[in-house]
Amino acid sequence: MDANEEYKIAVLDDYQNAALESADWSVLHDRAHIAVFQDHLADPDAVIERLLPFDVVCVMRERTPLPGNVIQRLPNLKLIASTGPGNAAIDIEAAGAQGIAVVHTGYSSDPAIEFTWALILAPRDIS
Repeated sequence: MDANEEYKIAVLDDYQNAALESADWSVLHDRAHIAVFQDHLADPDAVIERLLPFDVVCVMRERTPLPGNVIQRLPNLKLIASTGPGNAAIDIEAAGAQGIAVVHTGYSSDPAIEFTWALILAPRDIS
C-alpha cells in the first residue's frame, strides 16, 4: 500500500455503537477511513459484498464468522482484529494462507471485585 493511501477499516456488529468510544482511534485519523456497522449480516455473500473494499476488519467476538470460504473472497483484506483473547469463528489457517494477519485484543476481568461492588450497591430491605 502506498504511504499516501488510506487504509479502509470495517468495524462489524457494533450494535451498541461503542467501538469508537472504547479505544483511541486518533492515531489513524490521517491514515485510515473507519466504517462502523451496527447491523449484523448472517448471509456470507452479503458479508463478502460489504467487506470487499476493506483492508482491515475488526470483529466483535464471534458475531460475524469469517470462515475460509469468506476470507478467500476478500482480496484486499490484510488484517483481522478480534476483541478478546481468541475467536473460534475466524479460520486462522485460511487467513494465513491468504497472507492475512489475525490479532486479538487482551481481556482482563476482576469478577470478585465487580460482584462485591454489586452487593454493596444492591438495595436492602431493612424492615
